[in-house]
Amino acid sequence: MTAKPTIRDSRDADVPAIARIYGYHVLHGLASFEEEAPDEAEMARRRADILAKGYPHLVAVANGQVLGYAYASAYRPRPAYRYTVENSIYVDHRARGGGIGSLLLPALIERCVAAGYRQMIAVIGDSGNAASIGLHARFGFRNVGTLRSIGFKHGRWVDSVLMQRELGAGDATPPL
Repeated sequence: MTAKPTIRDSRDADVPAIARIYGYHVLHGLASFEEEAPDEAEMARRRADILAKGYPHLVAVANGQVLGYAYASAYRPRPAYRYTVENSIYVDHRARGGGIGSLLLPALIERCVAAGYRQMIAVIGDSGNAASIGLHARFGFRNVGTLRSIGFKHGRWVDSVLMQRELGAGDATPPL
């Protein structure tokens, strides 16, 4: 019997699974515009950087296996963007369609609201990525634009879809 997935903060021991999940998407998908999969050391460095900046980095786990991960990071480095985060979600290709994204995204949103962020941006690789676009729409993101043919990967031009969601009071009040 398969256990129901739970969401928790990622741990150092999760890095090999995180690297494997991301590496698959780099090599076989369009969710990332990287073309060479980073090794475990690089993924550990990236995770440590996100955590050092105070952003959440979460995993979905069932039966001791990491099925997906999600994190928030700075949308852009300039100070005026400090209340806006970009989300990233990657699900193990063998667990796609199992609701892992629907567990990770609201948990990530909740953490970002609690931290005082006011906007969340999703930069979705490939306008044909109906699963990611649908996931984000289900959790309150709206499509705010498409950057046409912004990348070239796997022998074709690829769009990026921009989706946005207010967090907490959004832009109704000044940040604290």
